[in-house]
Amino acid sequence: MSGESERKETMTRVGVILSGCGVYDGSEIHEAVLTLLALDRAGVEAVIMAPDKTQAHVVDHTTGEPTKEKRNVLVEAARIARGEIIDVKDADPDELDAVILPGGYGAAKNLSTFATDGERCEVDADVRKLLEELHAAGKPIAALCIAPTLVARIFGEELEPELTIGSDEATASALEAMGAKHFEAKVSEIVIDERNRIITSPCYMLPARISEIAKGAEKAVQALLTMAKETAGATK
Repeated sequence: MSGESERKETMTRVGVILSGCGVYDGSEIHEAVLTLLALDRAGVEAVIMAPDKTQAHVVDHTTGEPTKEKRNVLVEAARIARGEIIDVKDADPDELDAVILPGGYGAAKNLSTFATDGERCEVDADVRKLLEELHAAGKPIAALCIAPTLVARIFGEELEPELTIGSDEATASALEAMGAKHFEAKVSEIVIDERNRIITSPCYMLPARISEIAKGAEKAVQALLTMAKETAGATK
């Protein structure tokens, strides 16, 4: 038992911030699961988290239409996490080596208000606090699909981060209006901002097969872990 405890103590820990369960009102499930698979294959401990709050709305995924239901972001995200999940506000940045945000409309509806407010959006206070603390500690951040909009909103004016959401002109313009620099990328490609230690990939911002999404998620995770090792080495 002591060996297992020691292994967990020294294992790289990556926060995975989810926004619910389902592409139209929460986390994009393929992106979330493929991210978790890539982390596990790399021998990394995923610390899955989500804000404990009511979703912006609930969408019937068979029709794409909103319903009158009320659901909780943390409770819904726990479906993907198989119950192993914490509230974002309880996450300790000192115990994380990096963080990654899968996409899905929940990132723009529950983690931020980008879906309704565009470039004038607000980011969930607890999510913002965690990302700011991790960045201040030199720990890398990765964001997939629409999630780079949160990075732009938080860091855009100060850091001018280099990001991608693929090639959607309207979203790219919003990123740049928030202070980021947008770079076009294909679905399975990544953009690495070495200066700000940020990695982004378009994933389902572009039409794609799940195998292509897997490539993008894998590349993003590998780049994130490389940066995390660099940070750990610099602090020794």
